[in-house]
Amino acid sequence: MRNAECGMRNESTQGVPASGFRNPQSAIRISSLSHRYPDGRVALDDVSFAVEQGECVAIVGPNGAGKTTLFLRLCGVLNGTPGQVAVNGLDPAIADHRKKLPEVIGIVFQNPDDQLFSPTVAEDVAFGPLNMGATVEEAKTRVVEALQVVGMPDAAERVPFQLSGGEKRRAALAGVLAMRPSILLLDEPSMFLDPRGRRELVTTIRELSGTKLIATHDLDFVLDTCARVLVLDAGKLAAEGPAEKLLADTELMDKHGLEVPYRLRR
Repeated sequence: MRNAECGMRNESTQGVPASGFRNPQSAIRISSLSHRYPDGRVALDDVSFAVEQGECVAIVGPNGAGKTTLFLRLCGVLNGTPGQVAVNGLDPAIADHRKKLPEVIGIVFQNPDDQLFSPTVAEDVAFGPLNMGATVEEAKTRVVEALQVVGMPDAAERVPFQLSGGEKRRAALAGVLAMRPSILLLDEPSMFLDPRGRRELVTTIRELSGTKLIATHDLDFVLDTCARVLVLDAGKLAAEGPAEKLLADTELMDKHGLEVPYRLRR
């Protein structure tokens, strides 16, 4: 298992320009991505990988590994150098491309309260579509569809701050799904959920179509939802490979501040 750290990395993507990936139609292509904050802190350091259309991939690593920074670069919230990131062919570092990103990629933040701000759940879910130019009737249709998908069909008129933690997460997810992105980013989606809420979220994610990238410390959640894992540490891609094989590597997990999930321990 020791060679998992090197052997499971996708060597074909390390340091290769975006045009050099084997599949130029990948949902996400990252090529030698680095990000330095104004205070000099390096959050991402020469990271390269690809996520194919329809894949559900987890990004795991200790606090400060660079997971959230990576998500913000993918969404264009943080600016960067052109040519390092491609999201369904769009480069978030190019202004004209960045304007189109909300139609392609959506992010559900770690704290759902950051995304829920309207008087009712329906208004929250409709906010994105309306701002993308949907008619009121189209937005209403999307609200109904999205709430049905996340298992909250009767929550349209509820007040967001009165929802439970699990309900808030599903409402925030519905708000993103209503924009119909083909790529979904989930930042610590299982945090603070009780067992029932966690099971419901696992079921929802499994049933969602499209491409999903999940950043989480919950490695059991990874095993329930993702076939492939990327290990990020100190801004570097430390390992990449099949979830069950990679997460069972005790030495690799210890080295990067993680623990082997209980079900994989021998």
